[in-house]
Amino acid sequence: MAEGFGQGMECEDQERNSKMSAVVIVHGGAWAIPSKLAKDCIDGVKAAACAGLSVLKRGGSALDAVETAVRTMEDNTVFNAGHGATLNADGEVELDAIIMDGRMLDSGAVSCVKNIANPVSLARAVMEKTAHTMLTGRGATLFADSIGMCTVPTDILVTEYERKEWEKHKKCITGVMEDFNSQCANDSVGAVALDYAGNVACATSTGGIRNKMAGRVGDSSIVGCGGYADNLSGAVSCTGHGESILKVTLARLILSHMERGKSVADASQLSLQYMRDQVRGTGGAIVVAPSGQWAATFTTERMAWAAVENNVLWYGLEPNEKLKEQLPQ
Repeated sequence: MAEGFGQGMECEDQERNSKMSAVVIVHGGAWAIPSKLAKDCIDGVKAAACAGLSVLKRGGSALDAVETAVRTMEDNTVFNAGHGATLNADGEVELDAIIMDGRMLDSGAVSCVKNIANPVSLARAVMEKTAHTMLTGRGATLFADSIGMCTVPTDILVTEYERKEWEKHKKCITGVMEDFNSQCANDSVGAVALDYAGNVACATSTGGIRNKMAGRVGDSSIVGCGGYADNLSGAVSCTGHGESILKVTLARLILSHMERGKSVADASQLSLQYMRDQVRGTGGAIVVAPSGQWAATFTTERMAWAAVENNVLWYGLEPNEKLKEQLPQ
């Protein structure tokens, strides 16, 4: 198991142009990613980050960008969200997601949905088309039907790989950090963005912990825990052991450190260390500040992440790894 901080990457443009730079950062989950999945995870987060930036370049908002980036990962079976989601103790899919707009602190979330391929889009519909913040289970499905959102047979969301892994790890004891850092666990996807107008947004989506109790809801769909966005302070998407993240309200904790003057990397590291010290929890976070400063930080063995800014793509998987590619103009 990795000791200390697996990742604390930060980027700050010291000489920003008068026109705000757009930034998109994504993660594919912080956990003990097996080597056989490493390349697919990296390829997946790179594609998602580029998809989000493409939205911004076309004039889309930060909210549009994070939804697109997360949908890209929900459609990729390598990730535990939408297609490729893990199975609970009953062998069923239960999906959670949140999306939040930093302009007016509007947010929408869904939990325990079974037949929605892109729960992040259903979460956005909850935000924009209802007077509520979260819908769960049957109520969320009925709402999806009422607005004409396509539903899918649950079996379509489950890969053969996941069925085999579920059988193999049926006896994993979820909720114990030693198990979370083993390959019994799997995790979430998320995105944060800063658009050209200076607005921030976040989105997080997950199938939860493999072999979780039916009806279990982790941090991913909870405001201030799995994600938070505020134009005054920044945007965060969290990943890791949900019960631990819930206990420390990790997303809001990170932003509170930033509001006290900490850099995005320091704020993330302090918050993750606090979670480890107080509740033995491990995880990760991606963060962007209104200035465009960003960070990808984790305390698990690995976290797949990618960030795009000014046609430069940054990405990593291993502790202290920060790789760079120049994108076409």
